Amino acid sequence: MQVSDVRVFIPSKDYQASQSFYQALGFKMSKASDDLSIFECGDSTFFLQRYYNKEFADNLMLQLIVPNIEEAYATISGIKNHDFRFEPIKTEGWGKVIYLWGPSGELWHITELLG
Repeated sequence: MQVSDVRVFIPSKDYQASQSFYQALGFKMSKASDDLSIFECGDSTFFLQRYYNKEFADNLMLQLIVPNIEEAYATISGIKNHDFRFEPIKTEGWGKVIYLWGPSGELWHITELLG
C-alpha cells in the first residue's frame, strides 16, 4: 500500500468562527459541503467539520511543522478577534514549539524541528 496523504477532521464548536480563525492563521479554505471545509497551506491539508464533541476536541492534538518558528509566532500573535490561546515559543531537545489551542479546544503543536 502506498499513501500519499493523511487528513484529519477537526471539530468546530462554532463553524464560522473556526473557518475565520484558520484563514487568519494562513490557510486557504474551500467548501466541500455545507458541513465540511477543506483547509490547505502548501502541501498540508485538513478538514474542518460542522460537528463538535467536547471530549474529542479537548483531546485532539496535531503537529504543524514549520521552517521558521519566529515567523509562525508573529503570525499567531497578530491574530485578533478570535477565541484561541497560545504560549510563547519553547525550546525543547528536538526543536522549538508553540502550543496553540484553537477555537474548539484542539491543541496544535506548531513546531520547528532541529536541522
